This record gives sequence, C-alpha cells and structure tokens, in this order.
Amino acid sequence: MTNKEDDGLPSMSGSLTLSIAAVERDTGLSKDTLRVWERRYGFPLPRRDDQGERAYSQQDVEKLRVLRRLLDAGHRPGRVVRQPIDALQALASQAAAAARPASADELPDEELHRFIDLVRAHDVEALRGALSQAALRLGIGRFVMERAAPLNELIGASWARGEIEVYEEHLYTESMQVVLRNAIANIPPANGGPRVLLTTFPSEAHGLGLLMAEALLALDGCRCWSLGVQTPLIDIVRAAQSQRADIVALSFSPVLSPNQVLDGLRELRAGLPAQTEIWAGGRCAVLQRRPPEGVRVLRELDDIPGELARWRNERGQGKAAVPGLR
Repeated sequence: MTNKEDDGLPSMSGSLTLSIAAVERDTGLSKDTLRVWERRYGFPLPRRDDQGERAYSQQDVEKLRVLRRLLDAGHRPGRVVRQPIDALQALASQAAAAARPASADELPDEELHRFIDLVRAHDVEALRGALSQAALRLGIGRFVMERAAPLNELIGASWARGEIEVYEEHLYTESMQVVLRNAIANIPPANGGPRVLLTTFPSEAHGLGLLMAEALLALDGCRCWSLGVQTPLIDIVRAAQSQRADIVALSFSPVLSPNQVLDGLRELRAGLPAQTEIWAGGRCAVLQRRPPEGVRVLRELDDIPGELARWRNERGQGKAAVPGLR
C-alpha cells in the first residue's frame, strides 16, 4: 500500500493542503523536526485527512518557511516556533537587515557576482561550467576557501532576505555539489592517515559543508570515505568500525535542535572506540556554546589543517603524501 503521508499530494478535499513529505521538500525542515515541533510546541498542528495522515495548510507552510529562515539566522526553535507569523516576519526583517549585503557594488569579488547572477538567471549549465572553470584555475583548495565558502555565505544572506527562492537555492547547492564531487574524484588517494569517515545525522540533509571539508581533508593527505547525508547513528558506528576510521567528521546546520545534536553526539561518542575522534563542524550554535565531552568542534574550514597537524603530532605521524599533487 502507498503511504499517503509520504506521497507529497494534496490530501483533503475542499482546501489545498500538503503532505508532510511535500512540506519537508518545500521548507527544508525534516519530517522528524515537524513531528517534534508538533509535540513540543503545538505548531505545526496539521489537520488529518480521511486516512488519518497529516495535512498541512498553506498558512502552516508559509510560517514554516519563515521559521526556517530564522533558524538559518541562528534563532533557537524554542524561542520562535510559538510566535505568531507577524512577529516572525518582523524578526526575519531584522535578520535580513543584519545579513551581508549582496549588491553588485558590495560583493567581495566580481566572479562571485557572476555566480550569483547565474543562480538568479536559473542558468544551471552556465553556473556549473563557471564553477568548474574556477576550480580548475584556482585548484580545489583555493576554490573551496576563496569561492565556495564565501559564495555559500552570499547565497545564505540572499535566502535570509527573501531575495532567492527555495528552488533557486537548491539549484545552486546541486551545482556546487556536482563540481565538488568531480574535483574530489580527481584527487589521487593518499597513502597514509588519518582515515576519515564523513557523514551527517539522520535529520541533517545539508551536505555541502561536508563536501567542502572532504575536499580539504583529501588534499591534506587523509584517506576519506563519505556516507553522504542522513546516516543512522548505529550505521555510522558500524561504518567507522569497518573502515577502521581514525576520525568521524560530521556537519551540522542550524536546522537541527540542540537536543538532537547533543544527544546524538553523546550516543555516538559512547558507541565509538575512545581512540576514534569525533570532529563536528557547521553553523549549529549549540556546538559553539557547549560541545559534548570527547568531541572536537571545528568552527571554520580553515581549522582543518591545524587539527590534522595536532592529530599527526600526537600519533607521531608525518603528513601523508598524495601522489601527483604538490
């Protein structure tokens, strides 16, 4: 039988409603997050269709989209979810005013301005071509730090101000992921360590930061295995054991609740051998405030070289050679 709650189709006659799967796609908020908010905060509180499945109104979805913007700006769910839509829109306007400008005159680089224009023009082929050329010209390391990282910030600021739509942000993300995956595939395998397993937690669907970290780790002589996004904790443990991982690297966005992040990291720490390090990065504010014991927090991508040097020094290992790279 088809799971009606997951089919993405309007599910009630008389008014347009969306299934939980459609709301997840439209807002970027996971099904788990929506259910947790429903229990904890009483919003969203969807109606039920004839089969008893959740059916969300357009008003619910609009409020959820504003909430997603606020989470990306660093607001905590407990402080904003219960607020009325007018108050949330006022907060979003304040966040937009604080976001980095993206006008042509204020962009830090003319090439970044061109990338933004291609996103807004929806020219996917030209965008991927331009990104690929920049990666070839600069090399993957400089491309990640000088193009991908600031471009992510600009796209995020445009999203916070409501200047780009969800689908436009997705077009950009998919294009950048294609370019990064191709670049990573062309990095020769290293002969040494550390051995790094990369992934995200089950409710974390954002994988762009993970790819950027993988590129820098591979360039620095690490042997990397990526599981992609949304891996169950037990499978992260099993994969780390099967690959004899020295480091499990995780990426977190502001979408996950603090409890999801902290409880998950504690559970993962308990399931891994003591000698397997956990590295956590991304824009999740709770990591900066109170990281769990036994987890190393990397606040920026440029923290990676220093952490690798520390790891190698503690284990008496030099930097592994990457054949064909200087």
